[in-house]
Amino acid sequence: TSEMLQKICIRNLVRKYCRGVTAERKAQLQQKAVASAVFRGKKEGYLQSVNQPFLDTRLKENDINPKVLQLIHGEKIKYVTPVTKYDRNGFKARDRLLVLTQSSAYVVEMAKIKQKIDYATLKGISTSNLSDGIVVIHVPEDNKQKGDVILQCEHIFETVTKLCLLANKQNLVKVVQGSLQFRIGAGKEGTMVFTVGQEPQVFKAKNGQLTVV
Repeated sequence: TSEMLQKICIRNLVRKYCRGVTAERKAQLQQKAVASAVFRGKKEGYLQSVNQPFLDTRLKENDINPKVLQLIHGEKIKYVTPVTKYDRNGFKARDRLLVLTQSSAYVVEMAKIKQKIDYATLKGISTSNLSDGIVVIHVPEDNKQKGDVILQCEHIFETVTKLCLLANKQNLVKVVQGSLQFRIGAGKEGTMVFTVGQEPQVFKAKNGQLTVV
């Protein structure tokens, strides 16, 4: 009888907890569960991020240039965050916005859309096992795309989780060690090397590779 009562009590407690969870709390738990599946035991800094709630967005719609809002009119904006984009040729760092809508990801410069990636065509998302904030969005080889997108995000776990959830591409997220290949365009590929050092930095090495410390 005692064992039966214990089971009934636990079930009742679980039921009360589940019924008391708000929609916001449920969404937060779902996102954290995805982040755990993607990053737990794979990327440095994940454990420290667990108790930090994911925000709905890092910037609001009125922080986006009105011309950009006109260009993506009709698509509901779900998440916006500042990012640093690295050119595929030369790896120059540029301040950009990453705008995630219900159907596409946009890399935005002030009043211009620099690149649009439809989630349906997204080939993969890569990040390293170290504590850097680099994420590479892999796109298909076609005339519509310039090449893969190299970004650096301050809130890497949040940003990647939002992206893979909206794109429904959780299984395409890869946490790599050492290096990764990315497409520059027109059949060309580049190499990104991840290493450990005293100070964080991103630079083009003498051998032409993008090096992330």
